[in-house]
Amino acid sequence: MTPAPDPVSLTAPICALLIALVPLVLAGLVLINTGFGRARGAAYAMLSSLTAMAIAAATYCLCGFSWEGFTGLPASMFSLGGKPWDWIAKEPFFLRGLTSSPSRAALAVFLQLLLVSIAALIPVSTGADRWKLRSICISTALFAGWTYPLFAHWVWGGGWLAQLGRNFGLGNGFLDPGGAGTAQVLGGLFALSLAWTLGPRRGKYRADRPPAAIPGHNMVYVLFGCVLIVPGWIGLNAAGAILFAGAAIPSIALIAVNTMLSASTSYLVAVLVTRVRFGKPDASLCANGWVGGLVASSAICCFVTPIVAMVVGVVAGALVMAAAEVLEVRLKVDDPGGAISVHVVAGVWGLLAAGVYAHIPTAPGSFLSGGQRVSGQLLAQVVGIATLVGIMLPMIHGLNWVLNRVDPQRVTRHGEQMGMDMHELGGGAYPEFVMHSED
Repeated sequence: MTPAPDPVSLTAPICALLIALVPLVLAGLVLINTGFGRARGAAYAMLSSLTAMAIAAATYCLCGFSWEGFTGLPASMFSLGGKPWDWIAKEPFFLRGLTSSPSRAALAVFLQLLLVSIAALIPVSTGADRWKLRSICISTALFAGWTYPLFAHWVWGGGWLAQLGRNFGLGNGFLDPGGAGTAQVLGGLFALSLAWTLGPRRGKYRADRPPAAIPGHNMVYVLFGCVLIVPGWIGLNAAGAILFAGAAIPSIALIAVNTMLSASTSYLVAVLVTRVRFGKPDASLCANGWVGGLVASSAICCFVTPIVAMVVGVVAGALVMAAAEVLEVRLKVDDPGGAISVHVVAGVWGLLAAGVYAHIPTAPGSFLSGGQRVSGQLLAQVVGIATLVGIMLPMIHGLNWVLNRVDPQRVTRHGEQMGMDMHELGGGAYPEFVMHSED
């Protein structure tokens, strides 16, 4: 009789298959970015998204992993209060420290190449119709080569945020299995900095009237993108939970259920809110509700029961709706695709929910059934969020400010009026149709 396969031996190939689903998230986000922009910038939206992905992956390979590393690999430390604090990795450039064996570190690099690309796509949505391609390349290279790997090391590479439990007794340290903070919030903060740097699109805000509605040119792209990212997000959450939270293979089913339920309930809240407020559901806001639920699920996917995942989704949907209005109307932040409210607000809520609801396993494979609440976990999550807002946001905005002073990142007024397709590419996405200006 053939013996049953060892579950441990199956972890690497199953994790690799899960990571192979993650490019669906990239494809979905590219479609969402394109659909939310103007028709005269559709081809440029696609090309700039691909460019951001390529620059992010190449830069991460060049030096990003060198700063991020992985738990157990060499790192730089300093002593504070008699305790060691790990702040940055010491890996060779060009991934030379990795072997060809299917180690957890190699799988983590595979996942991180995709995660850093996801994070780089978020500001592309916010900079729609006015962000230069040259500036996208430079800003993305800095983000993927330094900002992202630095914070990722603190969370996933054995850095000081991961050490909060051991050094201060704050739960199990900062928890972020699917990248709600490391990829989503960090990318959203990049988008927020970019919105401040670029300013609003022409005609969006005028002194004598409310903010002008500039609808996306293709909601079919946006909604299809929402459908496309679901299997990819399940793969992302499951692979992240296995690599960064020690989840076992049987927990994949729970992770998939929680991911889907969080997205579904967040979406239904968006449908209900827009139906009550506007008389009919708003497709763009409903799409944002769906993605916001997925973002929040990345923080809690392997630590909560399905009913809690539904609660997290409900709150995420309500927060995304409220944040979108506050940002656009009150703070005058022009964010064409709602990326800031979706990725920052929903991501922060997911991280807080992990501190409130997470049950940490007491033994391998004992997720939920053998898990328990750990004191101090909420405070650990708050410290991680404070680090994102208090350290990473000023760092990102400072770099953007310097780049903008050296080489303005926004296209000229004439270029914006012409449309990004003609200005940057010399041809339109829809040459058989007449594209009207906003004037």
